[in-house]
Amino acid sequence: MNRNEERIDKIRSGLGSTVRPRQAAPHIRQKAYCDGKKVVVSRQMFLPGFALGAFPNHLNRSSLIAPIARGERKRHMRSKMVTRRDCILEYSGEQLDEADGDLIMALIAFAQPFPLGDPVLLNRKELLRKIKRGAIGSSQYEWLYRSMKRLREATLFLEALKPDGSTRYTVGRMESFNILKSLSYDNETYRYTLDPHWILMFGNREYSLIDWGKRLQIRRGLDMAKTLQRLIATSSDRVQRFALEGLRTQMTYGGRLRDFRNSLGRAVCELERLEIIVRGCIQESSRGKPQLALWLPP
Repeated sequence: MNRNEERIDKIRSGLGSTVRPRQAAPHIRQKAYCDGKKVVVSRQMFLPGFALGAFPNHLNRSSLIAPIARGERKRHMRSKMVTRRDCILEYSGEQLDEADGDLIMALIAFAQPFPLGDPVLLNRKELLRKIKRGAIGSSQYEWLYRSMKRLREATLFLEALKPDGSTRYTVGRMESFNILKSLSYDNETYRYTLDPHWILMFGNREYSLIDWGKRLQIRRGLDMAKTLQRLIATSSDRVQRFALEGLRTQMTYGGRLRDFRNSLGRAVCELERLEIIVRGCIQESSRGKPQLALWLPP
């Protein structure tokens, strides 16, 4: 294995994940020589989630993106997000909602033909057509402008925990990155670059493919259904169960439990309507705690 291959393996294995032998290693920027001078040659770095709707499981199972109510967004400063037990995720920036999540997935998909970390030029109308339904007007352009800046500001700190659950101070490995490494706008065109650290989030095939067509059909005001769609996509189990209190925390729902149950019921009905699930209901667990049970199509 040469040095470049070793470096690739380290990048892909980041945060404790392991690269499977059958996976093609991504290309990186390599140094070539021309007349005795070093020349950086940009090659494509392959993100395995090439389809629109690909998103890392670490984020699908976290509270980073949530079905928040309209109004003023909470501002985070290295706030600890709800996430999997094998890592710690801290976030700084404006609170992100499911519309922001749709935008992130679209930006990842549009960046696929380019080397990771290289600038991508994208017409704002073309971008909105991928993530919005109906007529596109000034309010949508204004939302896109604000959301792109929100993503540029966002900073994530991801720390892997040891198998024994050691605290962050004894982990010995932490990665920080921005959702967007750079951003500019001119004459209806956005120019952006993804942070190269995104490859860590997609390592070891730890990502899900969201049914984008059905996602666009989820009706307004039912973002909780979008959150559930991302969550159930992280597992191949045909029956999935989630403790209500855990869901409430992950979705950053601050209202009454009774209201949460009602909102959750409407989200389940929407997933049933779109045949994302066969059926769903709230039931008691074996410990007598309320849980959401979802049955997925075969």
